[in-house]
Amino acid sequence: MTPPVATHRRLPTQAGGAFRLSGRGSAALFALLGLMLLVATDQIVPATSDRQAELRLWLAARATGLVAFGLLTVQVLIGLVLSHPNNKATWKLSKRIFPWHDHLWIFVTAFLVVHVLSLIGDPKSHVGIVGAFVPGMSEYRTVAVALGTIGLYALLITAVSARWTKLLPPGVWLRLHRLSIVVFLAAWTHGVLSGTDTPTLRLAYVAAGVLVALAAAYRYWVIRAARKAPAVTHMEVSRT
Repeated sequence: MTPPVATHRRLPTQAGGAFRLSGRGSAALFALLGLMLLVATDQIVPATSDRQAELRLWLAARATGLVAFGLLTVQVLIGLVLSHPNNKATWKLSKRIFPWHDHLWIFVTAFLVVHVLSLIGDPKSHVGIVGAFVPGMSEYRTVAVALGTIGLYALLITAVSARWTKLLPPGVWLRLHRLSIVVFLAAWTHGVLSGTDTPTLRLAYVAAGVLVALAAAYRYWVIRAARKAPAVTHMEVSRT
């Protein structure tokens, strides 16, 4: 006889004693990543030509934005795996993959910071500091940039609330964490609508969207099937 199906599990706060960065460690790693990104995107060394000086900030913004989106896609997929309701093999695997999900937001945020700063610093982007942080105020592709700003705020809410769950009432962090789907949808739409190279990256955007959609649909289908399944009492289980 099939054992009872669990419809909800709490994500492990620390999988199997895995290493978890402290607040200071996260801040130090974030700062180090920021400096590395500034060097990697050629923002510190003086430009060698007028053309390089003209494009370097825009290219840095696009590069860091794309990397942040790729990392975000991986993080969302890992989160869907971790929240799978009844796959025992998945929950054994979660001990290994949870630390990646736990720390990946630092890398996503670091790339996003350089992405936003590059856009603000580029006078030809027509985004500006107000347009970058206030939805609907960007001169460049207003709707697309606004979606990116909304996704940024939603990411910060989900990341901070999941990081410091003890400061919130029970269950609140989980409800806030469900904004992750809003983060991904906003980031996906932002990338598709705002990028001048979207036709070239069409396959990557489609692949990311399909993977997340399939993972979310499968998780929803499993939960729905579990709710419809007849309840099995402990007595019935003991007789099998």
